[in-house]
This record gives sequence, structure tokens and C-alpha cells, in this order.
Amino acid sequence: MSKIHAAITGVQGYVPDDVLSNKDLEKLVDTTDEWILTRTGISERRILKGENQGVTDMAVHAVKGLLEKTNTKAEDIELVIFCTVTPDLVFPASANILCDKAGLPNAWGFDLGAACSGFLFGLTTASKFIETGTHKKVIVVGADKMSSIIDYSDRTTCVIFGDGCGAVLLEPTEEEVGIMDATLHSDGSGRSYLHQKAGGSVKPASYATVDAKEHYVYQEGKQVYRFAVTNMAEAAANIMERNNLTAEDVSWLVPHQANLRIIDATADRMGVGKEKVMINIQKFGNTTNGTLPLCLWEWEKQLKKGDNLILAAFGGGFTWGSVWLKWAYNS
Repeated sequence: MSKIHAAITGVQGYVPDDVLSNKDLEKLVDTTDEWILTRTGISERRILKGENQGVTDMAVHAVKGLLEKTNTKAEDIELVIFCTVTPDLVFPASANILCDKAGLPNAWGFDLGAACSGFLFGLTTASKFIETGTHKKVIVVGADKMSSIIDYSDRTTCVIFGDGCGAVLLEPTEEEVGIMDATLHSDGSGRSYLHQKAGGSVKPASYATVDAKEHYVYQEGKQVYRFAVTNMAEAAANIMERNNLTAEDVSWLVPHQANLRIIDATADRMGVGKEKVMINIQKFGNTTNGTLPLCLWEWEKQLKKGDNLILAAFGGGFTWGSVWLKWAYNS
């Protein structure tokens, strides 16, 4: 009996209309366009504006577009995994809110939080529901409204992050395509370098935490960079090595869009040329859970059935990993 693989059969993205450029940030903090571009590779990022607009409002656009382009009935979706660190509410899960807003009456769902590695973790988790034969149609959403937890007076973080969303549909196949292998890791000792200080059960919201600006992203950039540049590159190289994949076998590297130098280091460790690397950090910044699906969405028309894709990410906490994916269709 042939093995069942979980294949991506469609991808859709969404980014808000409002653009926050480096020139705009020059008016907010002590920085320059050249400084930001040189150190991060980012020129602009998208910001979700408007009253009562949360992460699920971006996801509705992506999911409805995904259903339309794949000719999938909303009632056929069985499970939604929503990967985010900026949920609409502490509870209920954004997955449940999305199912209501997008009209997915038969889907159950849950949120998955693994910082910038969340989409990788969600994709791998979803694949198990497909591979065991219990589910036929699963949507994985990667989305964040990072502007909701960014201090725009902190130049170390406000230049990096943007808002955006991507979603993929997973379905079973017996062909040799889909998610072939994954390596996922976490190390909670890294939490001191990248986290949000308040808002959880250890330090609930109070006047004091709000006044101290402890509900924003806190990052020690040098430490995070050091861990990320090593672990993301090693995860991608390791998954190639254990599956006997050479640089020539790899059609595309799909890296988390955190920093252009980290992306370059990962490509170098894999021996993959820049012509095979998906990069859109310059216009979207780091959308956290949104970066990987947004890359797949933008490059979809260039992907061919059977292409070997290596997805790699690193996130706060720390979390990191890599997925080997064989593309399942021609656009």
C-alpha cells in the first residue's frame, strides 16, 4: 500500500494596503533608510490599520481567496491550524474566530504559537492529520499583526516587523510529493533574549506594565542573531544531508524573512545560489508566522510539480526547524 503524503494543493496570501517605509520610520525614531536597509535588507513593511482590525481579518481574505482558487467548498474544510503570536483575543482561539468569519461550518481548529517558526510547526502538525487518514482537507494559516505589539519608539524592533498573512490547503496524495521530512527544535532557555514581558499569567496586565511598555516585543538583537544564523542554517543543511539532497537537487530555499544576512548565511551553508532563494523581506519585513506562506504565494507561478523546496525558520523562545517539501502541482 502506498504511503499517504500531505501535499500543499493551494496557497494564498494577503497583506494590508498601508505601507510603512524606512523614510516614514526616520520621522519616528533615530534611524535612517540606509542604516535599516544595510542591516536588515528591509525597505518597507505593511501595517494593518483601522478600528477593531485583528489578525483574523487578514486571514479571512487569505482563506476565502484560497477556497476560490482551489475550487474548494467551505463546508469541506475539516481542520484549521492558525499559527500566530498576535491572536485576536487570549481566548477563544483565532482559529475558531476565523472559521466563523470565513464560513467554515464543519471545521474544528486551534492556535499554534511557536513564534517565527510557527508556520513550520503548524505545517508539520497538519501533515500528521492527513497522513493518518483522519482528515482530507486542512488549512494552515500563518499570520501576525506585529504592529499591535511593536513599540514605535524602539528603533531596535520597529524597523523589523510588519503585518501579513498566508494560508495553504493540505490534502492527501499517494504520489511522491508533499511534505517529505521535517526537523523541529526548541530551547526555552532562549526566552530571555526574545519575548513579551507582560500580558501572560506570570505578569498580567496592569497600569504598571502598560506604563513600562512591557506589552511590546523585547529583543536582544545580537544574541538572537547569533543563535538564528547558526541554528536556522544547520537545520536546513541537516535535512538535506539526512535525505541525501545536494544543492543541485534543491529547487528553492524558502527562508523565514527575519534578516537578509541570516537568509544569506542559510543559503551559503546549503550551498544554494541566490537565484534559488525566495526573498521578499525588502517589501514586507518580518511578518513572523506570515513570512513562509507569503513567499510560497508570491513564487507560486514559478513552482513546478516535483520541485524540492527547503523551508527554514528561527523564532523566539527559541524555536527553529526545517521542512523538505516536494511541490505538488503546476500553476
